[in-house]
Amino acid sequence: MAWIPKPSATTKIERRDEPYLTQAMQDELSQRYLPRFETTLAALLPALHMIQHEYHWVPPQAMEEIAEFLKLSPADVMDTATFYEEYALAPRGRHVVGVCRSIACEFCGQPEVTQAIKEALDIDVGETTSDDKVCLIELECLGSCGTAPVALIDEELHEQLTPERAAELVRQVRASGSTPPATGREGLSPEAASIAD
Repeated sequence: MAWIPKPSATTKIERRDEPYLTQAMQDELSQRYLPRFETTLAALLPALHMIQHEYHWVPPQAMEEIAEFLKLSPADVMDTATFYEEYALAPRGRHVVGVCRSIACEFCGQPEVTQAIKEALDIDVGETTSDDKVCLIELECLGSCGTAPVALIDEELHEQLTPERAAELVRQVRASGSTPPATGREGLSPEAASIAD
């Protein structure tokens, strides 16, 4: 079977006049991160995080800017951004709901939680609501197996979710535009919470 390459050499990068990697970001990288590392490559993840947090995705132009600033090849930046699933390579909604799909979460009800969120938002995994407010993704282990099933809503960890509580949370995010704070043991009944104490 022949190997059919993608026509990446003809790919056009959409550009905007102002840089994604702002002077303030460059200053923070130079003052806070670069002195801590032996090589500029080690500052690549913080640079990608800055872009992701500011724009909710990592545009190709930003990858080129990071590569130039850190004196790396654009391929190194692209390889890193595509390796880690937390980096979005296409625009996402303002709020990201990431449901853990690890084996512990799956056994504790993750499929039902994901389904409830899909129904509450009327989208599928990987999609964004029509108003661009909320995006639903699935993530690998979030490191909270003892409180499964869990989900990150923006950067707030919501634990022991029930389908009903997950649907309520995402409806709240979409309606209010703000991230609900994590309260811990969210899906526990009062009886179960007293046993957990």
